[in-house]
Amino acid sequence: MKTQSFTILTSEIAFATLLLGWLNTEPVSAGVFFTTSSMSAARQNHTATLLPNGKVLVAGGDDGSPYYLSSAELFDPTDGTWTATGSLNTARWGHAATLLRNGKVLITGGFYGGNSAEVYDPATGIWTVTGTMTTVRYGHTATLLPNGKVLITAGNDLSAGGYLSSAELYDPAFGTWTPTGALTNARAGHTATLLPGGKVLVAGGWNGSEGLSSAELYDPATENWTATGTLIRGRDSHTATLLPSGRVLVVGGFSGLSSTEIYDPTNGTWTATGTLDAGRWSHTATLLPNGTMLIAGGFNGSYSPLSVAELYDPASAAWTVTDALESARYAHTATLLPNGKVLLAGGNNGPSLSSAELYDSSIGVFGDSSGTWTTVGALFTGRAGHTATLLPTGEVLLAGGENNTFPNTLSSTELYNPETATNTTAGALNNSRASHTATLMPKGNVLVAGGFSVSYGNLSGAELYEPASGIWTNTGAMTTNRMSHTATLLPNGKVLAAAGVAFDYIGFTAVVLESAEIYDPASATWKATGSLNTQRSGHTATLLPNGKVLVTGGVGSSDFLSSTELFDPAAETWTITGSLNTARANYTATLLPNGKVVVAGGYNSTNTYLSSAELYDPATGTWTITGSLHAERDNHAATLLPNGKVLVIGGQNNSVGTLSSVELYDPATGAWTRTSTLNTARQAHTATLLANGKVLVAAGAGSNITYLSSAELYDVGLGFSESWQPQIATVTPPLSLGASLGLTGSRFRGVSGGSSGNTQDSPADYPLVQLRSIESGRTMFLLSTNWSTNSFASVPVWNFPPGYALATVFVNGIPSTSSLVNISVPVPTPPTLTDAKKLTNGTFQFSFTNSVGAVFGALASTNVSLPSSNWTALGGVTEVSPGQFHFSDPQATNSPQRFYSIRSP
Repeated sequence: MKTQSFTILTSEIAFATLLLGWLNTEPVSAGVFFTTSSMSAARQNHTATLLPNGKVLVAGGDDGSPYYLSSAELFDPTDGTWTATGSLNTARWGHAATLLRNGKVLITGGFYGGNSAEVYDPATGIWTVTGTMTTVRYGHTATLLPNGKVLITAGNDLSAGGYLSSAELYDPAFGTWTPTGALTNARAGHTATLLPGGKVLVAGGWNGSEGLSSAELYDPATENWTATGTLIRGRDSHTATLLPSGRVLVVGGFSGLSSTEIYDPTNGTWTATGTLDAGRWSHTATLLPNGTMLIAGGFNGSYSPLSVAELYDPASAAWTVTDALESARYAHTATLLPNGKVLLAGGNNGPSLSSAELYDSSIGVFGDSSGTWTTVGALFTGRAGHTATLLPTGEVLLAGGENNTFPNTLSSTELYNPETATNTTAGALNNSRASHTATLMPKGNVLVAGGFSVSYGNLSGAELYEPASGIWTNTGAMTTNRMSHTATLLPNGKVLAAAGVAFDYIGFTAVVLESAEIYDPASATWKATGSLNTQRSGHTATLLPNGKVLVTGGVGSSDFLSSTELFDPAAETWTITGSLNTARANYTATLLPNGKVVVAGGYNSTNTYLSSAELYDPATGTWTITGSLHAERDNHAATLLPNGKVLVIGGQNNSVGTLSSVELYDPATGAWTRTSTLNTARQAHTATLLANGKVLVAAGAGSNITYLSSAELYDVGLGFSESWQPQIATVTPPLSLGASLGLTGSRFRGVSGGSSGNTQDSPADYPLVQLRSIESGRTMFLLSTNWSTNSFASVPVWNFPPGYALATVFVNGIPSTSSLVNISVPVPTPPTLTDAKKLTNGTFQFSFTNSVGAVFGALASTNVSLPSSNWTALGGVTEVSPGQFHFSDPQATNSPQRFYSIRSP
């Protein structure tokens, strides 16, 4: 006889071996599970909440001893790691967690938690006690209502026969609880599902003697409950998930039910649907972006934990077995991440588990990723060595390059329109050029600099494209003619051009450069800055989150390079950092969401095309080997996708020649998977992420050095319906650093994922907003202060590079079409030191306040009359919080008197 309503049994239960038939079941549908890093603590009956910053908060639970946990930790999907965060004020399990509209997380009740409640603030990592519930309860549900209040329903109060029919409301504005209408039937271990009309469906549960078939509806307008259709089968410890159709799918239940049924809100009736391959209870149910539902783990009827997972297709009402979990588990959590993966964490399979795993529905059983290529309108001119720039209009500017028609280097430009998938002719460059750079400036114009021209040799000239007029105008010339250099938009709105090759077409000599220079758009001039430590060409330059520029590898004056160095815009100096494990040139470097940089492929001095890849960690200044590409390649392209994976496209190698193969790198696993091949093999092409999330690959060189005019689009293939996709209507224009980003639109609350009670079904039906810098590729999810079905307001935005960025809303793992937002360049004001203190190591630290995002350097001297060139550079000044800066002087203790100068480059 069942005597408890919660979904975990005591650790004394002996676990039976999985049925042989389940062990031998072969997956028949796409999607794979793979292990990710483990939590710091084994736990079951915990909660998992997707935060607005894209991380997952796991809180409380028990370790099966039973020992109740107060610890909490955060999972970061960008690299698959866990970090500790603030501990709960009260240890608890069997509680409920709800993300509030202010971006904080409400934890309520639970075993040992009583009637207490507390709120987690993602900005600080601190838990704060809030108002006490009117009733002690666990095994209850918590549902965020459209008005922002939280409905707590039923549960158990731990007293003899203490199954509850009471319900109460939490008001986040005041932190208070008030009773609301009581249910007709007392219950725990039930489900609560928010319906599209705003009512809440409570179904099933346990009343101390039997699984219930009754269901009732809560109306927030009247605060009353009314009976609705009766379930076909009484059940508890089941799951209930709202489907995109507006109907509710109920799955399984105690004691290992295999039956499933669907509730239709239009007539209040239940209808049987397909039968599970494996009956189960205490499992998880997660609605995937493509509308199918993943059922994972749980108990079977013999109290054995399951590794079997199944997918439900609402279109066919059919269940199919998918890949098995790495570890059988029950009483775990499942959370749909913004990248479309599902995180399964903890649970029990005999002992409590600290392990976690990820389900990736985009990877097939043979290890290949989904994704398709579609040919779109061809360019007017075949070209390679050109540039492609996403404009504020959403169009792509394709400029210059070379082809096999004399005079070979091109002055023509074209615009690709994503809405029509066609190209139109744009204004011609003043100088034909190839191997140049193109930079989208904070004002929305495009700076093209350097390159080579068959007619003019290497170029020092630069010109600006104005999208409004379609006209190119010359701007200040570089101090050095250069090609195959890099151009990086700096945090102060200026552009750094670094190294490259200067070629003398008269003397037919080429010089690899170590010089660098900076373009100032305010004066339209270039000035020389500190030189690199090494001459290099065929290198890459990446703006790091700390504001420094990482320059990597390339070819020097005599050999391929493994050396790397950092440019500090505040001091305008270069310093050596860790070396690559393999010297390489003509590779790609991509800034990852976790702040690391992945370099992939390339070519080196042993006439070898490379498949190796490695990661740079700015925190340690070191490179580590990561998974290798399936194919050696150079002259390829790489693009960071909205889901955080890196798409590597085409290129060339010795064995195949020009490549059509394409691969995806997952930073969370360090592994590469193949995806659909290009329709046309190509190298020296461009790849541009569009606002609609697709990638435009344009032109390049094909087999036998043919110059291509073809273009094609890559679609990652999430499979969602456009009717489920969030839509952005307006965005803050422009956004000043230190201000809040505001968005309006529709479907910011997507298909409800349920209530996140003890029967976890991965609610992710609220907006997560990501910023992505067009120039640097830097991404950031924003914490929120308020959101609704049609609006989002962020906390103040800072520590993000200025210039144009893509703002994307993710709901239920489905990304919106992005809107372009202009983040203004900060204007520093004359700084005044406001504080000085001596640290425990003897170092003096100085603080001041200034414009959010401003860039400063600090100089020190013992003689104020010396010229600034003789002062000691202390390095960059750190912005520790919005508009709050400090710098340190470790030598101050050795000098009786020190003077300081703060400068903004």
